[in-house]
Amino acid sequence: MDIPHPRTVFDHAGGEAVEQAFLSALERGRLHHAWLLVGHEGIGKATFAYRAARRLLGAAPAPALGLLGSRPDDPVCRQMMAHAHPDLMVLQREGLDGKARRLIPVDEARALPEFFAKSPATAPYRVAIIDAADDLNANAANAVLKTLEEPPERGVVLLVSHAPGGLLPTIRSRCRRLRFPTPPIGAAVAWVMDRAGVEENDARRLLAMAQGAPGRAWRLATSGALEADDEARALLANLPKTDDMATSALAESFRHPAGGEKFNLFFNRLADNIHQMTCDAAREGEGRGGDRWVEAWEYVTALPRSVEAVNLDRADAFLSALGRLRAIA
Repeated sequence: MDIPHPRTVFDHAGGEAVEQAFLSALERGRLHHAWLLVGHEGIGKATFAYRAARRLLGAAPAPALGLLGSRPDDPVCRQMMAHAHPDLMVLQREGLDGKARRLIPVDEARALPEFFAKSPATAPYRVAIIDAADDLNANAANAVLKTLEEPPERGVVLLVSHAPGGLLPTIRSRCRRLRFPTPPIGAAVAWVMDRAGVEENDARRLLAMAQGAPGRAWRLATSGALEADDEARALLANLPKTDDMATSALAESFRHPAGGEKFNLFFNRLADNIHQMTCDAAREGEGRGGDRWVEAWEYVTALPRSVEAVNLDRADAFLSALGRLRAIA
């Protein structure tokens, strides 16, 4: 099942507190020109940004869909879903072709001041969504900062950030911050079970991988994270022995054109399991070559970036990593 883009999501359970804070500022006529939406990835920040944008752009309220709810058939909502609203600008890694880019292009960020230099065409406000501000390089961030330093009349910028500490301090200082809390585990488990179609135990595993963020847990489920986690656990449990046939098959799967995502996911799960294994051993007073396993965790964590940076063969990198792990076990 494909995960819908936040611009097509109209229900949003659990976000009442942040929606009330935003709505109160709007209704009092004290709406800040820039809002920094912070919290774990997959917690609903981008969904909130589109819900807020619909309200600012004039979509009729739909109370049955929450405080900032709007009907999908509202003309404003239809324009937004079609990328056709003249008063909305979205900066994101995803291109118009649906493919993800490494960063938000600086040329697109530099178009922001010009966008806000114009008055709203059809709506009460002009709105920009930056999803996510963490994906701006230094030049793109400075282009955004120029807009924040000169607040546009009837303009609002909504910046999504999973790691606000990495943003320019001058960007953070010019925004009003809305923090999105991790939902209660019971509600999150039920949500993941419903959306991802998994049993309770698997929903809990996915949420643990996603640091409690339901949206990220759903994405992990669709990307094969449970299978990758099982493979990583089995590999570590059997060390220093390995199943040669299974190992060869896994290595070859990384060589496929679409093997990059699987490679990254497998090493993410491998690193997390090594970390958990090392922490468990430390609590139980078992050495298990503590320093060597910490070094192995650092190596496994950094390997996907190294492979991508210099275009290494993923299968060879996996086999090399396996050799290092066997030597430690």
